[in-house]
Amino acid sequence: MNKWVFGILIGLSLVSTSSLAAGDAAAGKAKAGICASCHGVDGIALIPGYPNLKGQNEQYLVASMKAYQTNQRQGGLSAVMKVQADLLSDADIANLAAYYASLK
Repeated sequence: MNKWVFGILIGLSLVSTSSLAAGDAAAGKAKAGICASCHGVDGIALIPGYPNLKGQNEQYLVASMKAYQTNQRQGGLSAVMKVQADLLSDADIANLAAYYASLK
């Protein structure tokens, strides 16, 4: 029973923490120009082989950008993405992720 309660408490703390860390979509839209040349103004990639960001999962986008910053993603155009990711603060990443996730 104690393990069950402990698990629920941990789960609730993770949910509340992730909702507090949610980005500001309006601020992300204002910053999205840096992404538009490759991923399109509306989040639909202009270049074949580049990923669409429109409607992508917010947490996935944050994790992806963090992975580029820390060189956990390699190959392909990761060197280009690392340079771009390094220009962004944690707040910028959260805001951009919120913006692209909000596009439907």
